[in-house]
Parts: sequence; structure tokens; C-alpha cells
Amino acid sequence: MNDPTVRRRVRVAPDGPVLVEGPVELVGADGKTVVADRFVVAVCTCRRSKRYPLCDTSHRKRVRDQPGPG
Repeated sequence: MNDPTVRRRVRVAPDGPVLVEGPVELVGADGKTVVADRFVVAVCTCRRSKRYPLCDTSHRKRVRDQPGPG
């Protein structure tokens, strides 16, 4: 797993999470470790997730400003 020749692909989704090819081990600023064995892991960037640092799609609930009439 610590092979320096192995590269992980990371994709930044517009207005969404960062997608990381897994499995991964995430270490938060507080030192808490989260292990995800999925083949793609969505890492929350909006901090709305109840499963933070993993994304639960809470960012989709945000209502965007709509232009007013006229």
C-alpha cells in the first residue's frame, strides 16, 4: 500500500466532493482516522456532511440564488 510507484487518481467535482480512488485512509486535522475500502471515495469539501469527512451529498440540498423577474 505504501508503494511509491502506485498513483491514486483524485478528481475535483465542480460544486461537489473530491473523488479519490480507494481504498483510502483519511486523517483529519484532529487526528481522527477514517478508513474507506470503496473503489471510489467521495471526500466532503463543503462541511455539510453528517458523515464528514465522507460526503453524504448534503451539498445538493443548498438552494442556489435564482435571478429575479425582469
